Amino acid sequence: MALSQSLQQKLLQKLSPQQIQLMKLLQVPTANLEERIKEELEENPALEVSDEDHDDQFDTETKDEFESSDDDFEPDGSEDEYDNIDISEYVGDDDGEIAEYKMKDDNYPEVDDNKVIPYRIETSFHEHLLEQLGMLKLDDRQRRIAEQIVGSIDDDGYLRRESSAIVDDLAFRQNIDSNEQEVESVIRLIQQFDPPGVGARNLQECLLLQLQRQKVQGKKVETAIDVLTNYFDEFTKKHYDKIQRGLNLSDDGLKDVIGHIIRLTPKPGGNHGDINKAESYVVPDFFIFNNGGKLELTLNSKNAPDLRISEGYRDMLKEYDKGSKKDKRQKEAVIFIKQKIDAAKWFIDAIKQRQHTLTSVMETIMDYQRDFFLTGDETTLRPMILKDIAERTGLDISTVSRVANSKFVQTEFGTYRLKFFFSESLSTDSGEEVSTREVKKILSDLIEGESKKKPLSDEKLTDMLQEKGYNIARRTVAKYREQLNIPVARLRKEL
Repeated sequence: MALSQSLQQKLLQKLSPQQIQLMKLLQVPTANLEERIKEELEENPALEVSDEDHDDQFDTETKDEFESSDDDFEPDGSEDEYDNIDISEYVGDDDGEIAEYKMKDDNYPEVDDNKVIPYRIETSFHEHLLEQLGMLKLDDRQRRIAEQIVGSIDDDGYLRRESSAIVDDLAFRQNIDSNEQEVESVIRLIQQFDPPGVGARNLQECLLLQLQRQKVQGKKVETAIDVLTNYFDEFTKKHYDKIQRGLNLSDDGLKDVIGHIIRLTPKPGGNHGDINKAESYVVPDFFIFNNGGKLELTLNSKNAPDLRISEGYRDMLKEYDKGSKKDKRQKEAVIFIKQKIDAAKWFIDAIKQRQHTLTSVMETIMDYQRDFFLTGDETTLRPMILKDIAERTGLDISTVSRVANSKFVQTEFGTYRLKFFFSESLSTDSGEEVSTREVKKILSDLIEGESKKKPLSDEKLTDMLQEKGYNIARRTVAKYREQLNIPVARLRKEL
């Protein structure tokens, strides 16, 4: 086959680096935006944070969401390139106007989040165990084995590695030739640590360790130990009649035993400190206030950092522009400076566009769910999907999705994820479309108000919802109940 050349015209859609940067910034929540800006400040010396209001001559008008720049300067090293460097737009003396993203609302001083978020200082769960380990009289070999075991304990307090696996870990990582009996003896020592139940291999052992600790303290727990030892499967499935017959207990005796067991802690390590401090605090991205029946939206001030182009870099260009000797090395330096300034301008524009997009989407959600933000009643939530907001804002569905993910809004009734306000619709007998969130709220209220001695079955819940006018199937009720993390009726039964 002969080789040939031909000309072709093609239409291609291609994301520019600025568009990719904007999409990534949209996904970043306020809690992590400051860290992202610090990374950019470290990478780009031409970008800096202004300590006071500063008129930035490099501020430009907010760009369209999918606008790209065709004049990106890519040096190729040619002589013509160095002879045609235009820096007039970089050394102008006009200050321009203050960018919109720097305008802050002073009407709500409590919203000004310039303060550092306080993190409580605490001892982690594993540090707590290691402190107790230091109180035991162990030789060096036993201490290294104990440290290996403590390091294998999960955050909830369980030791889920087999003794044989720990023996292998000691051989390969600590160069200790041990055996399962020796490891088990050290595990029994660790199981005496606080909180009670730590180091258990499963739930049954965890509860039994706590009961054994209470037995030593003088409490009568023999019957509870018998239940967990011989009737654990029946206990977890709430087959209390079998337990009652097997142990020949009265109704009051069974109620006391079961009540004692359910007061135990299933996750001994779960209440001791927080490993991930970022998950301990919710930093809202938006604030909504009810000012006499008028809803007012405010963007968290951390969403609008005061960034500007470095004065030092602008002065470098001015010196170059005034100088007479412009050799190749100087021109290469100017090209580098221009690239850094352009990158800084793109980042500032992306921050401005981020603020504009976030505000636009949140204002639309606020208008769409106005009744909820005024009353706080979940039953007033309207059916709303990403497409509804995208059509009203003129943005793409993927853009709305990026805004809704990992963002929070603080209201007078609590702090909510933006995804909380999105739900499918369900038809009533009258043909009206209601939010599935409303149905879940009513379902949750019905279960909360039921008699725990005779919990409502899914079929009964379906009938009750249909009586209220909601056309819903039993399998749908079961699906909503599972989404609400509510167990089946048998497991909700109490004595």
